[in-house]
Order: sequence, then structure tokens, then C-alpha cells
Amino acid sequence: MADIFDVIADGTRRDILQILLDRSSAGERGTSVSQIVQELGASQPTVSKHLKVLREAHLVSVREEGQHRFYSLSAGPLDEVDEWLVPFLDDVAAADEETVAGLPDSAAHAADVVGRAAASAKHAWENAWWKRNGR
Repeated sequence: MADIFDVIADGTRRDILQILLDRSSAGERGTSVSQIVQELGASQPTVSKHLKVLREAHLVSVREEGQHRFYSLSAGPLDEVDEWLVPFLDDVAAADEETVAGLPDSAAHAADVVGRAAASAKHAWENAWWKRNGR
């Protein structure tokens, strides 16, 4: 099996995983290759190549109905990424707590609200930019 970090390093594969996550969150029970092709604006052979890599890494599962294949996210292998990241996030969270601990409660709350809003705005902007610029 390929290293999970190598698999998710590719932007197109991350985009496919995001599409599958979004559609799963919307209650769909699988996404066809043609739906992924349409959302990505990529060719069918390109999408199929990336789905094969994701399938071999056990990040997606496939259900066949006739000649159609429906893909679903299998997030289990991402636990390895999560386990690797947690120590870094814990260090950042501890540093943030030390910084916030010296602030009055109202200032700490305001900092938290502003930080979350900024992160949300940045995420929305990046998603819009990538979608507009064909990624």
C-alpha cells in the first residue's frame, strides 16, 4: 500500500475526497464517476486514475450497479494522518491556551470568535478560488 501521505499529497485526490465527503454528508449513498468528473471538470481517465490510487489506499470503497460504479469515502486510513498531526495540534493548542490565559475573559472570548471567523472566511475563500481556477 502506498504511504497515506503520498496519496493525499495530490490536490486532485484531495478534491475527490472532499466531493465524496460533501455528498456523503448530504445523505448520498455513493457518487458516480461521471458526477465526480462533472464536479472536478477533469477528464474521465484522470478521475479514474486517481480513484484507483484512492481505492488501493482504502480511502474509498466502490459499489457496482450494472456498468456504473459508485464511490464512497472510507476515512479509516486517515486515522494515521490524524495520529501524526495530533501532537502538533496539542502543542499549538497549549501555546494558545497560555496566551489566552493572560487575557480577561471578554478579550479571550472575542479573540476566539475573531479567530474562528477568520479561519472560516479563509477556508471559504480558498475553496472558491480553487473551484474557480480549475482545481
